[in-house]
This record gives sequence, C-alpha cells and structure tokens, in this order.
Amino acid sequence: MTTWQPRPGELLLARCLVTFATGIAPKVAGMQWFRDTDRNDIQGELPDWPEGPVYTPHSEGGGRALSAGRTALTALFAVVVGGLETLAGSGSAIKGPSGPVKTPPEDPENEVEDFPVMWAAPNTLARTLPWQLDRGRRRASYQTKAFVTDQRIVLIGYPGGRGSEAEVLWECDRRDIAAVERRAYSRDKADTVIRFTDGSWCRLHVHTGEWFRYLTIPNELIPLDALTPGQHRTVDDMVTESGFSAPPVVSRRPSGNFLAEQLGPEDPPVGGRISVQRLMGLNGEEVPLQPGDHDF
Repeated sequence: MTTWQPRPGELLLARCLVTFATGIAPKVAGMQWFRDTDRNDIQGELPDWPEGPVYTPHSEGGGRALSAGRTALTALFAVVVGGLETLAGSGSAIKGPSGPVKTPPEDPENEVEDFPVMWAAPNTLARTLPWQLDRGRRRASYQTKAFVTDQRIVLIGYPGGRGSEAEVLWECDRRDIAAVERRAYSRDKADTVIRFTDGSWCRLHVHTGEWFRYLTIPNELIPLDALTPGQHRTVDDMVTESGFSAPPVVSRRPSGNFLAEQLGPEDPPVGGRISVQRLMGLNGEEVPLQPGDHDF
C-alpha cells in the first residue's frame, strides 16, 4: 500500500473518508445535484466526468408517502426487535434503520426543495472537484479520503478500497477556502459545506469531527516549542504511550483548553486506534471537557 505523505514542513492534521453528500428530506432523499448559480444542472459540463445517475425529485405526495413508509418501517422494526429482545433477553445487537432527523433544515431551498452538492459558476474551484466523490459514478469498492494539513486539503482515491494503492485526485490551498459550515440536517449530522473564495461551494459527507475541527477558520495551532514545561510532559507521555510516528498536534480550543492529538497509521489493524488525544490546561494538567473542546 502506498500512503500519501505531506510535504516537508507541512503538518498533517486530519484524514477521513469523504464523499458528496445526499439528501435526507423526503423530496430529495438519496439524491444530489450539481448546479450553476442559475440552478441549472451542470454535471454534463464537468470535464472528464463519466455519466452518472439522473435524479428527479419526488412529488409532494410521493415524498410524504416515502416519509410515512420509513416511519412505519422504523415502528415495525421496533416492535419486532422488542419482541425478539423479550424472548432473548436484554443486550440485543440487532440494529435497524436510522430514526428520522429531528434537527430542522437550516437551508430549506438547498436541503428540502433541492439538494445541490456543487454550486459553481464557470471556471470556479468547485467545478474542479473529482467525480470519484460521487458514489453513483464509481465502483462500490472505491474509497475517497480527505487529508487536511496546515496548508491545504488533498483528496486521495483508493481504487481497490482499503489497503490499495493511493492516487491523488485533487487539492486546494487553504487560502482558497472562505468558510466551512457543519450541517446538522444530514445523515449522522456529518455533512460539511465548504465555501471557496471565488463564490463556489460544495457539500460533502464526512465521518470524523477532526475534519471539521481543523478546517474551522481561524484554527489556532500551538507550536510545540511554545508549550509550557507541563504541557511538554503531557504531550511526551502521550507520544510514548501511543507508539505512533506522526508528529503531535496541539491546538487552543474555544474554551481556552489545549487539545493534543496524534494520528495513528492510516490503515490500522482491526481494533487499532486511529488517533490519541489529551485535553489539558496551561500547565499540562487534565481538565474537564467543555463545549467546543472537540467538535468546534
């Protein structure tokens, strides 16, 4: 397996699986569109993109029926699982469909009535995103990961899935990013909208909070040589215990606490850790978790 590595002097902050998002509102559930600023479909204009699915939003009636059907399915599943648990005792490992998202949409025009995952005028950065982010255009085994550094975002493709050779698909400088917005009205509350400085944007589905944390602007990274002696001891202990080779990263959180993190290997063994963390105060002491220490 060939893994991607940052350039000399570039600090790797996070990596995660990433794809274009899909809608969850009944009218656009499981769908996605690629739009220009007049809301025209532009997927046929994107260079070197293979053909992909063409979606038609559900009608209002059809959307309500779909929503009702999902609710009924969830209720039926709960009854069945409840009966099985009664027979088998507590601790059932059976899992069913996710419950409805209770968070209200923040942007109904683009989350309920339509669901663009690319919004881009001609010659803008969002139009350069790779088609491999679209699960409807790639093989089921294909994976895409985002690597976030202190200088850029790099998208890497793995044609054979986990453990296969890596190919660089796309990258952008962090200076080209104007804003990053986490969207709770999404599957697993895992969608992120990235707005570029040229006015274009994309909506991606990700699987780790580190992605959002290290794309937030501003993001106050603390150089290791600026740590207090107590913080140095805490970070050194973390590195010794983990055995990981990646350099540790320390950031000042909105609460004033300091979060030290270290990434593990990209392809850890089953049950292995992806990263280790220590939340500490000014002197390296353990501190209680506060809102924003991890997610924002």
